[in-house]
Amino acid sequence: MNENSAEERVDHLPGTTMPIVQRKDVFVFSTDAVLLATFSGIPKKKGKMIDLCAGNGAVPLMLSLRTKAPIDAVEIQQPLAELAERNVKNNNLGGQISIIHKDINELDKEVSWGRYDTVTCNPPYFPLSQNERDLNENKRINMAKHELACTFDDVARTASRLVKDRGRFALVHRPERLGDILITLRKYNLEPKRMQFVHPKEGKNANMVLVESMRRGSPGLTVLPPIIVYGEDGTYTKEFKKLYETW
Repeated sequence: MNENSAEERVDHLPGTTMPIVQRKDVFVFSTDAVLLATFSGIPKKKGKMIDLCAGNGAVPLMLSLRTKAPIDAVEIQQPLAELAERNVKNNNLGGQISIIHKDINELDKEVSWGRYDTVTCNPPYFPLSQNERDLNENKRINMAKHELACTFDDVARTASRLVKDRGRFALVHRPERLGDILITLRKYNLEPKRMQFVHPKEGKNANMVLVESMRRGSPGLTVLPPIIVYGEDGTYTKEFKKLYETW
């Protein structure tokens, strides 16, 4: 028996029958991963994608429903990388998705720089300057949520090296980091092209932002209509439900 079997559960990706094994002692996917997978541009069939900070593989699995392009997925934490491998195998996607168990700062022998059409990332949101009282007792969850193993600068630098000229880098993050995000993207020749805010309810401040940039793209940013998650009755809005559950 797997020593972690008591920690595991099998969920299904929203709106699909695709099973995904998760463990309560490591980071589990949530709304931000699903929205990133729907927001990101996808390459043509002959293109190539890579997902950074892939966790248990939720984003690559959902992207596989939108494209037949090969997808690499990079995850530093061994338990999450192992879950991602199992989830790829369980969904018979080994011919399309490849899991790379590596630090994103140490990919020189694992990837072909400048060859990817699209890079995606759901990175750690919180900088180390954040109050330490916010840290979880679980170090694995801390690594997924806080910039312990990589900073956003690391993410943007790596994405810029991976993506082709005119290729896309899509990410989901926290709105309060937006100023730093935009400055850092431009620092690495990633020009912001599309942005969309996510609000928990009408009239509430945004709690997520989706940004897609283009390597060596020309200036010009389109801000899409906001996504509202919950209606007044506490259930998903019709627009969000369609976006979240229709693949």
